[in-house]
Amino acid sequence: MAGDAGRAADLIAVREGRFPVPLLGDREIAALLASRPRIAIVGASDNPERPAFDVMASLLEIGYDVVPVSPASDEVQGRRCYPSVEAAVRATGPIALVDVFRRPDDCEAHARDAVVAGASCLWLQLGIASEAAGRIAHDAGLAVVMDRCTLIEHHRLLGGRHW
Repeated sequence: MAGDAGRAADLIAVREGRFPVPLLGDREIAALLASRPRIAIVGASDNPERPAFDVMASLLEIGYDVVPVSPASDEVQGRRCYPSVEAAVRATGPIALVDVFRRPDDCEAHARDAVVAGASCLWLQLGIASEAAGRIAHDAGLAVVMDRCTLIEHHRLLGGRHW
């Protein structure tokens, strides 16, 4: 399905547990986050009014290694920003988790970028679901998470633990 109806249908399917692509559950997400994956934040922003700003700042504070990705910025929160996950990997080394703060329509391209970059998980943030992106990632062997916030899940599943 295309457009707003398709985006809404994908999100509803995730929330109702009937999404056509396998998604990680709580146990797998807890294990993933406890492994301290290196995270690329796609849609990173220095604007404190954007959710990506707070999530990135908090993940850094907790102890995650976070790399900002956005073609619109050269630097985010004092860290060099890259135009793509692939460019970030070339410059800084492997990324395990690609955390996407973008509209569902943009997620297919980010899923392809995550695959090319060799990531192990495509994570679409709270309120974001995309069957097409999920299929791209899953078919390439990546784990998939949708409609969840990395920071919220860290606190919910791992407590306030820092490293």
